[in-house]
Amino acid sequence: MERITVLLAEDHALVREFFRKMIVTQADLELVGEATDGHEAVVMAIELHPAVVLMDVAMPLLDGVRAMCQILEAVPTTKVIMLSAYDDESFVEDSVKFGAMGFLLKQTSASSVCHAIREVHEGNTYFSPSIPSHLRKRNGKSG
Repeated sequence: MERITVLLAEDHALVREFFRKMIVTQADLELVGEATDGHEAVVMAIELHPAVVLMDVAMPLLDGVRAMCQILEAVPTTKVIMLSAYDDESFVEDSVKFGAMGFLLKQTSASSVCHAIREVHEGNTYFSPSIPSHLRKRNGKSG
C-alpha cells in the first residue's frame, strides 16, 4: 500500500504533537517532516516533496499563505490544507485564492483531519463544516 506523505507545519509544540500522534497511527499516512516556521516548511517541502502539507495560517518568519504559495510554486504536485484556530473569512479567502485545497479549524476532530488529508490527496477539497460554502470556492468550483 502506498502511503500518503504528510509534512506538518505548525509552530505550537502542543498542537504539533497532537497532529503528529494522530497521523502516525494511520496505516495509510506517513509523517515525513515537521516544520516550526514558514521558511522551514518551504525548505522541507522542496526537499521532501510531500503529497500533502498541513500548514498553520499563522506561522513565524513567513506566514502560512506565503509559505504555501512558495511551496506550490516549487512543488506543484503537493496539496495544502490550511489550519487555523479561527474561521476568519479573510484567512479562508486568501488560502483558497492562493491554492489551498482545504481549510480546517484546529478544533476539528482527529478523524476529520485524517479524512481531509485523504480527500485532498485525491484532488478533492475539504473544509471544516462551520466554514460557509461561499468561502469554499476554488477556481470556480466548490467542495
